[in-house]
Amino acid sequence: MGEELRSLTERIRRESGASLAYDRLTATDDLDELAGVLTAPGQPLWARELAAFRLGLAGDRRAFEALVLLLNHRDPQRCASAAYALAQLGDPRTGRAAAALATNELRVAYALHPVRLLVALRAPEAVPALITTLERRLRPHDPYRKVALACVEGLGTLGDVRARRVLTEALAHPALAEAAAGALKRLPVG
Repeated sequence: MGEELRSLTERIRRESGASLAYDRLTATDDLDELAGVLTAPGQPLWARELAAFRLGLAGDRRAFEALVLLLNHRDPQRCASAAYALAQLGDPRTGRAAAALATNELRVAYALHPVRLLVALRAPEAVPALITTLERRLRPHDPYRKVALACVEGLGTLGDVRARRVLTEALAHPALAEAAAGALKRLPVG
């Protein structure tokens, strides 16, 4: 947690201009104050992100919606912070939300962190979502190889035999072949 929090606070300190509001949000232990930032009008994105991250680490489910929105943000650093906080949050809705984001073809450019979150959670939705996402990435000239590779690696980590067919298909793609072979070796026989 130390590295994630340090990286987040350094980035947000820069975004905030090291403002007094930043100092207040990093110093407070009042979860209600942090939750208020999520709903108060006119709050900058950095403040909402910091509040949601801190609430997520505290296990306060009021952060869930804000963290899911940040998980689908165009900025990879915001996605990574949100994924980390969601993994700590322990909200049972997280798996469904991450699966929906990972399989949304209109937002596939931002699917990398939802895919990784599904694997980290070992959510029931993980294997079907990763299979669906990977199948779509196996089209010729698909530009989302990082997402495809994350799916292949995640399916290997999860070790579910339902992934055998799509991992076998991934062997035909040079950018995925080595990872797919490794993932297939991790699947149970049967």
